[in-house]
Amino acid sequence: MTGTQRWSWPRILGADSPAAVICIRVAVGLVFLSEGIQKFLYPDKLGPGRFDKIGIPAATFFANLDGVVEIACGALIVIGLATRLAAVPLLVDISGAIVLTKLRELRPGGFQGIQGFWGMAHDARTDFAMLLGLIFLLWVGPGRWSLDAAIARGAQPTRSSAMNP
Repeated sequence: MTGTQRWSWPRILGADSPAAVICIRVAVGLVFLSEGIQKFLYPDKLGPGRFDKIGIPAATFFANLDGVVEIACGALIVIGLATRLAAVPLLVDISGAIVLTKLRELRPGGFQGIQGFWGMAHDARTDFAMLLGLIFLLWVGPGRWSLDAAIARGAQPTRSSAMNP
């Protein structure tokens, strides 16, 4: 396999996985899209107010950036456009959320009075599901029912165009 074959758009879009992938893609994308929108709807609880409470410097800037990334990349994943590329910033996003919010819950006091691992595991269930969903999408691609698949099908050379350069 040559370098150009390894990094071609049809290979990056790689939408030859089963159509059923749409279930994971829509679930993951809608969660991120919804969370991004809520950062702007409820700034004190989920946006800059929460980022400030967690101790993130420049809370307003980073909360707004996070919201925009979640909205844009979540929407791309829902429609299946540049799915693998959109998953990368969301992997950074969810990893940061786990480190900054969930791992802190292992400290005494825990989550809603449930101390240690089980309190954190309860509160982090969506985060871990999103993390694994994004890894799944990176691995298998967006599935046949995606814009990536339509683009990849359109980018495939036809037999006649391959014979007549």
